[in-house]
Amino acid sequence: MPENALAEFIYRIDEVMPAVMKGFAKRQVDDLEMYRGKVTMLQIFILSYIDKNGPLKMKDLAHLMFVTTAAATGIIARLVRCGYVHRKYDSNDRRVIYIELTNKGMELARKANNHRRQILMELFGPLSKEARDNYLSVLTYMRDVLLKENG
Repeated sequence: MPENALAEFIYRIDEVMPAVMKGFAKRQVDDLEMYRGKVTMLQIFILSYIDKNGPLKMKDLAHLMFVTTAAATGIIARLVRCGYVHRKYDSNDRRVIYIELTNKGMELARKANNHRRQILMELFGPLSKEARDNYLSVLTYMRDVLLKENG
């Protein structure tokens, strides 16, 4: 791809991607209206991540979110107050804290995951299989490059 074409591509991606991410997040939150004001998109991400990957150490959660452990503690405190997660202390080392979903948290995470998949069905449904396969191929490539860079 000639340098000018690549620069134009990057410019357009840089314009489009934030709007896509913002629109997708807004649609998710708007459609999960009953949780508005109670749970943020970041908290839904955390619940979904724990639902998929199992209990998470507080320090690993902070690392995942690129925040300090103190900042992660504040985010988790709200989820604990709402009854979506609970803290579990390691029996061998009380300094190690695991975050686990409650049944209520698991229900919300799964509802949010199913809802996100429904939105994706609506967005990608009109596209051809070839367009969807191409998009998935590009995203998979990007994921693999980023994962390789980060460890």
